[in-house]
Amino acid sequence: MSNERSLSGGHGSGPQGQPPAAGSEAGPRFTFSAPVVVPSLLVLGLLLVLCGMFPQQAVRFFTGVQVWVVGHFDWFYSAAVTLFLVFLALVAASSFGDIRLGPDDAKPDFSFLSWTAMLFAAGMGIGLMYFGVGEPLQHYIKPPMAPAGTANAAREALQSTFFHWGFHAWAVYGTMGLVLAYFGFRYNLPLTMRSGLYPLLQQRINGPIGHTVDAFALVGTIAGIATTLGYGALQLAAGIGLLTGWDTNTALFRVAVVAVVAILAGLSAVTGLDKGVRVLSEFNLALSFVLLAFVIAFGPTVHLFQALSENVGNYFSGLVQMSLRTFAYEAPQQPGWYGDWTVLYWAWWISWSPFVGMFIARISRGRTVREFIVGVLLVPTAFNLLWMTAFGNSAIWIDTHMAQGALALTAGNVDALLFRFFEYLPFVKIVSWLAIVLISVFFITSADSGAYVLDAIATRGNPRSPVWQRLFWAAVLGVTAAVLLVAGGLKALQALTLAAALPVAAIMVALCWGLWRAMQADRAHASQDLAMATNFWSGQHWRKRLEQIVHQPTRADVLRFMQATVLPAMRDVVAELGRRGVQAHVQDDTAVADPDAAQIRLTIPMPELRDFVYGVRPVRRKLPGFMLAEVAPQDKERLYVVEPITFFADGRSGYDIQYLRGEEVIADILRHYERYLSASASQSTQLLNRAPGHDGPV
Repeated sequence: MSNERSLSGGHGSGPQGQPPAAGSEAGPRFTFSAPVVVPSLLVLGLLLVLCGMFPQQAVRFFTGVQVWVVGHFDWFYSAAVTLFLVFLALVAASSFGDIRLGPDDAKPDFSFLSWTAMLFAAGMGIGLMYFGVGEPLQHYIKPPMAPAGTANAAREALQSTFFHWGFHAWAVYGTMGLVLAYFGFRYNLPLTMRSGLYPLLQQRINGPIGHTVDAFALVGTIAGIATTLGYGALQLAAGIGLLTGWDTNTALFRVAVVAVVAILAGLSAVTGLDKGVRVLSEFNLALSFVLLAFVIAFGPTVHLFQALSENVGNYFSGLVQMSLRTFAYEAPQQPGWYGDWTVLYWAWWISWSPFVGMFIARISRGRTVREFIVGVLLVPTAFNLLWMTAFGNSAIWIDTHMAQGALALTAGNVDALLFRFFEYLPFVKIVSWLAIVLISVFFITSADSGAYVLDAIATRGNPRSPVWQRLFWAAVLGVTAAVLLVAGGLKALQALTLAAALPVAAIMVALCWGLWRAMQADRAHASQDLAMATNFWSGQHWRKRLEQIVHQPTRADVLRFMQATVLPAMRDVVAELGRRGVQAHVQDDTAVADPDAAQIRLTIPMPELRDFVYGVRPVRRKLPGFMLAEVAPQDKERLYVVEPITFFADGRSGYDIQYLRGEEVIADILRHYERYLSASASQSTQLLNRAPGHDGPV
C-alpha cells in the first residue's frame, strides 16, 4: 500500500474544471462539492450507526455481503483486473505510447531516477509489513491446490503471493493514474475520476452522473484506506503486546491506536507537505531498506537468491492461467480461498486506486504514456517481489529448518506473525521495535495522505481547500476503521471493501474506453498536423515585421498585441460563425491579477467531441546565449523575452504569432478549425465503423 502523498492533492481548475472558490487570501471556509460529499457521508454514516448499535447483526450482515459478492462477481473482478493489465500493455505497445502527459513540449518534472524512486516508495506500506510473512506462510500451510507443508506448497505459496502483489495490482493503479494524468495534464481537468469520462459524456461530467462517479470513488477510497488502517491497528496492537506484556488484544486498545494515529495524521496535515508527510515518507523509506537488508543478511541468504530466481520464473510461467482462473471446474482444497485472497485483493487494489493513482499521476507530468506504463508496472512490482521473497521464503525456511513447524502453528494469528518471525533472527527486540516504528509511520502517512486525496475528490480538485477539511477526512478515516473493527473486525472491513470497490471497478472499465477514445482523437489530430502559422506569411508589410524582429517585446507589448490584434480577429471569427449558425465565444483574461493566467481563447463547443479551442497567452523565455552579452548585469528584466504563444485543447505545442497581422491570425484560426473538423470527422467515422447498427452521435 502506498505511504506517499508527496505532490498529491487537488489539481488546478481548467476550462471544464471547477474554478477556485472565491474568498480571502486565507482561502474559503469550505470547498466541498455537496452533490458528492452529502450522499457519500449519508451512506457511510448510516452504515457506521448500524454497526455501532447492532454489532452482532453487523457481523452476520458483512459475512453475507462478502459471500454474495464473491459468489456473484468473482468472475467480474478477475476479468476487470486482467483487462486493465492487457489494456496498459496494448497502449504502451501502440502509437498512443508516444503521447506526452501534458503539452507536447512538456518536460518531466522529475529526473528519471527521482521519478523511479518515488514510484518505488508508492509500492510500500502497511500491506507489505502485514502480509510479507503472513501471506506466504498461510498459503504454505493452507495452499489452494497443493498438499500442505510440501515443496509444492511452498512453490505455490510464493507464486500466489507474487500474483496478488505483482503486475495486476499495479495495472489497477496504473490505469487510474494514467486516466488522471492524461485528462489532468492534456485536458486540464481536475484530478478526479469523472474527468476520465469526458470523451463519453462531455459537459455532463459536471452533472448527476459525474457526481455519482466521484461519490462512489469517495466511499470506495474510504473503505480501502480504512481496511489498511485496520490491518495496521491489529498488527501494532499485537506487536506492542508481545514486546511489553500488556493486554492489547482488546477492542479498546485497538480503537485507541486508531485514535492516536488519526490525531498524529491531523498534526502532519497541519504541518504541511514538506514538513509533514514528505519527511515521514523519506524516513520510512530508509527504515524499510534497513529492515529488508537485515532479513536478507541474517536470513537464509543463499536460499533467498535461489528462491527469487525460481519465484520469478514460476510467476511468469503461470501468469496467464492465474489471471483468468476462477476455479470453475475444480474448487480449491481450502474452501473460500479464492474469495478470501484473490477477489479480496482485487477489490482492495481497486478501492485504493484513486489514492495511489493520484500520487503517481502528479509525479508523472511530462512523461510519455509508454514511460509511465513501463515504469509503473515494473518498478514497484520488482520491489514487491523482492520483499515477498525475502520475508516469505525466510519464514518458510525458518519454519522447516529451525522452528520445526512452530512458526506455522502461529500462522493463524497473522497480526503477531511478523514479530514471531523476528524471534528466530538476531537482535529481536531492536528489530521488533524498528518494525513497530515503521508500521506506525506507515499508518500515519497512509491516514494523512488519504485525507488529502479524499479532500481532492470531495472538492473536485480545488487547490484552495482549508486545512480543517483534511482534518475532517482524517477523522472520518479513523472513525470508520475504529467502528468497523469493534463491530466485526477485519471481516467487516473486508466486506465493506468488496462491496464498495464493485461500482468503482465498473467505472474503471468505462474509464478505459474513455481514455482510448481520447487518445484516438489525439492521434487523429497529430496525423493532420499543420505548419506554424508564420510559415504562410506572404511577405507583405515587411518593414513592420522587421521592426518587430529587432525589438525584443516586453509583457506589456505582448498584452497590447493580444488586445489590438488577436482579440478583434477572434471576435470577427465568432461573429461570422454566428451568422452561419455556429455558436462560439471569446474569453478575454488579459486583465486578471495573476500574470500567469493571462490569456485570450476562442472556443467552439462541440457536442460529443472535445471543444475546439484556439488560445493565445504571453509566455516568458530566456534570451538566447549570444544575446546575453548585451544585457547589463543589473538589468534582470532584459534576460527574458515575452512572446504571444498559441495553445489548444489537445495538448499540442504552441508557437509564436507576434509577427502576424489580424487577417493572418484569422487565417491561422481557420486552418486549425478546418484541421479539427477533418480529424474529428475521421475519428467519428472510425468509431461508427466499429459499432455496427449504431445510429446515434458518437
